[in-house]
Amino acid sequence: MTHVDMWTDGACKGNPGIGGWGTLMRSGGKERELFGGEKETTNNRMELTAVIEGLAALKRPCHITLHVDSQYVMNGVQSWMKGWKRNGWKTRDKKPVKNQELWMALDEQVARHQIEWVWVKGHAGDPGNERADALANMGVDEARGS
Repeated sequence: MTHVDMWTDGACKGNPGIGGWGTLMRSGGKERELFGGEKETTNNRMELTAVIEGLAALKRPCHITLHVDSQYVMNGVQSWMKGWKRNGWKTRDKKPVKNQELWMALDEQVARHQIEWVWVKGHAGDPGNERADALANMGVDEARGS
C-alpha cells in the first residue's frame, strides 16, 4: 500500500465569508498541491473540504499520515462520527449534524484508506501545515476573483 503524507487546512475571511481550502500531499519523492474556494462558506466547511478533496484525489487506497490543525475535523472523525451515524446523523440533542453532507463525504473517503491522524498546531512553523495554509489562502483569492 502506498504511503502518503498529507497536510490540510481551511481558511475563511469572515465566518461565514469567502473561504478556501488547501491540501499538500507527498509520496515517493513527489509532491501534489490542491486548493479551491467558495464565496459563502465557513472555516469548518473549508477544513472538512480540504481533507475530503485530498483523500478523494487518491486513485487507490493508501496508508496516509494526515496532518490537520482542526480539532473540529479530528474530533469529528475520531470521537463524534460513530455516534452521529448510529443516531441517523443526529447529535446527542437529536439535532441534525451541522455540515452533514460533508461529514458523510468524509466518512466515505476515510473508509477507503488507512489513516493515521496527526494534530499539528496551526501557524506554529510546521512546513507542511504552513504550505497547506498558503494553498487555502490561494483558494480564498480564487473565490474572491483576484
